[in-house]
Amino acid sequence: MKATAKINRRILILIHSLGLSCLGGAIFLQILVFMDILQHGYFMAVENNPVILTFEIVLTFFALIYFIYMYQRFIRSIK
Repeated sequence: MKATAKINRRILILIHSLGLSCLGGAIFLQILVFMDILQHGYFMAVENNPVILTFEIVLTFFALIYFIYMYQRFIRSIK
């Protein structure tokens, strides 16, 4: 029983670490985009590598799901 609880805790920590890293990366990227818009008046990004593009899309959806999960958890804790 303790081994299962320990593994579940490690998986939960891994999911929270990945989720918070995705959200932190999104915030950092948003700052870079806004800085580029302020400096040049526009922002243009192109990703030609389909593997990297797919990975970025998957991480974006993971971050969205994680954000919704954490937001709902926060709202429920207020009630």
